[in-house]
Amino acid sequence: MANHAIVICEHCDAVFQRPMLAPGVLARCTRCDAPLYRNRPLDLDVMLALALTALIVLVLANVFPIVTLQVSNTEREATLWGAILATYDTGVAFVALLAALTVFFFPLLQILLYLHVLLPMRWGLRTAGFRYSMHVLRAMQPWSMVEVFVLGVLVAVVKLAGMAEVTPQLGMWGFALLTVLLTLLNSFDLHQLWDIAQERCDG
Repeated sequence: MANHAIVICEHCDAVFQRPMLAPGVLARCTRCDAPLYRNRPLDLDVMLALALTALIVLVLANVFPIVTLQVSNTEREATLWGAILATYDTGVAFVALLAALTVFFFPLLQILLYLHVLLPMRWGLRTAGFRYSMHVLRAMQPWSMVEVFVLGVLVAVVKLAGMAEVTPQLGMWGFALLTVLLTLLNSFDLHQLWDIAQERCDG
């Protein structure tokens, strides 16, 4: 995808030729005024570091408890998968499946796809299935909902505070950090990543 390639508005599907932009300039759709893309420096090393860190944090957040609940003399630790299994046991399997997909499997797949694309590019190579991986990355961006999960946990902690002693644990902070890392990763323009792949790997 060179600088003269087309760009399609994700909101109204209008098609434009992609012009050269000065650094930091944002291109907008002339039909609906939605942002199309921003010309900002894209550092592969930064993206790779974010993806690797996100993978480590995702593993830690799923291994360690999210919160500790203490009622009277009873103390219980709650993990993500413990909460998902408890939801499944109550008979709402669809909700449990949706939670597992949006909080664990979709973020994991997204991070792995970033690594699948970025690691070969770091050394001037284009990975097998690059085009497919980029399309999947674009399609998956709205489906990673870690931030919704973190907000839900915070609301639950506030509601439980009057009934039990609730202590956030490492898993909770891990998901909060993961939200920041994924937000930073998804802020990069995939069109620019495609351009860099053509310059480094095809040129």
